[in-house]
Amino acid sequence: MHPKTFRSTFVLPGMEITDVADDGTVIRLSVHSSSAVSRCPGCGSPSRRVHSRYRRRLMDLPAAGRTAQLTLLARRFFCDAVLCGRRVFTERFDPTILTPRARRTARLDKIIHHLGLALGGRPAAAMAQRLMMPVSNDTLLRVVRRQGSPKFVPPTVIGIDDWAWRRNQRYGTLICDLERRRTIALLPDREPATVQAWLEGQPQVSTVARDRGGGYAIATAKALPDATQVADRWHLMENASRAFLDAVRKSMKQIRVAVGATTIDPALLTAAEKLQYDGYVRREEANAAIQRLSKEGMSIREIVRRTGHSRGLVRKILRGQRSDIFRTRESSLEVHLPWLDQQWAAGHHNGADLWRRLRQQGFRGSLRVVAEWATRRRRADQMGAEALSRTPSARTIARFMTLGRDALTKAETVLVAAIEGSIPTLVDTRNVVADFQGMIRRKSLADLDPWLERAKGGLVASFANGINKDRAAVAAAITSPWSNGQTEGQITKLKLVKRQMYGRGKLDLLQARVIGVG
Repeated sequence: MHPKTFRSTFVLPGMEITDVADDGTVIRLSVHSSSAVSRCPGCGSPSRRVHSRYRRRLMDLPAAGRTAQLTLLARRFFCDAVLCGRRVFTERFDPTILTPRARRTARLDKIIHHLGLALGGRPAAAMAQRLMMPVSNDTLLRVVRRQGSPKFVPPTVIGIDDWAWRRNQRYGTLICDLERRRTIALLPDREPATVQAWLEGQPQVSTVARDRGGGYAIATAKALPDATQVADRWHLMENASRAFLDAVRKSMKQIRVAVGATTIDPALLTAAEKLQYDGYVRREEANAAIQRLSKEGMSIREIVRRTGHSRGLVRKILRGQRSDIFRTRESSLEVHLPWLDQQWAAGHHNGADLWRRLRQQGFRGSLRVVAEWATRRRRADQMGAEALSRTPSARTIARFMTLGRDALTKAETVLVAAIEGSIPTLVDTRNVVADFQGMIRRKSLADLDPWLERAKGGLVASFANGINKDRAAVAAAITSPWSNGQTEGQITKLKLVKRQMYGRGKLDLLQARVIGVG
């Protein structure tokens, strides 16, 4: 076949084919430059004097389902410029076609780069093999690192949040351009100094959406004192719900009195529950001892010295934040208890049989959990039904009190009514939290100051104090259209990329992939 028949987009621009060989798996093309002139990379002077020739082997995009290999007859030229330090140079090509010392054409390198961005190392290598572009996983990662992260347009509205290198141990920071909906930077930690240094290089930023943490607030205030800080609305709603849960936990002793479960009969407890109950008794004794020492006028330092407890624990007990109750955790049987009560009333008292039937309804727990329930129920039947009275967990009570009456069973409705009738402060707290969440949803800034006055003396006083300290950012969250939701979505994508690399990707590789995929 005559070489001129190959003059198409398949042939690299500025090159001519002199020979073609096809062995069934690889297409080998012999090519050379069609230009008689090349420019010196040192001085830019054109040269026509050829010094010598050598061969370069290059990989190119596959053709007809086969790998394509180019053998380029490259030339060396003399540089005749008097002031140039080079005497001989190799001919150069357009960087969009072939870069110096490259083993792949630029168009193949671009495809490999995008494969590395999308899939990482080994998955991309397997895909490239199927596409007839054999390349190793290490080469793919080197290409991604060499290309680096694209430059970003200086943002004016950003979102900032932390992400976990390793949960509860090490964290980084992600910065998102909220207007263009893309990640623009990853920082190696979440220290205020690191964030401040990055923000100082972006003086055009006018709005910063962030979470409720104090570190980012401090960094933003120091680096961009005129920027508007916007607290994340989702975190505000979640913090309010958690504040109500904490209020329920503080009121558990009163709740036990309200539902008639102030005493616990150890004879009704299983072996696992007895261990929990013993721990509960020890904690109650420690609480009482510390409260007694405080009433005698003893300082916190002296209480810490005498009891051996930490200063933080002593403070928590004296503030009433450790009023313990027995069995605060919700059981995996919680949602199945009505069915179990019906089966027990029908005469089905075998724990193993109940467990097998419960498994058919989707229960994922072990036989031990059901057997312990059956043992406790059997003992209660022997000692009297009134001895079985128990208090649900604080989380369950908080859920019951915030659900609509139509979503509760009759027994749950009676429980909530008993609590509401006996503990009006808890009802007021629920209303305060509901009003705060409604204010966020309605974007009603005028209600913020009255709400703060109302909440600062109740069970959610600490939450209200936090809102008051961060008042400007909370007010901006109510009125501003910006939120940190986009940033949370970008962190989800970052987690996917991180796990694709088995959690071993370094910051430059993570940043290149997250920002490059865009």
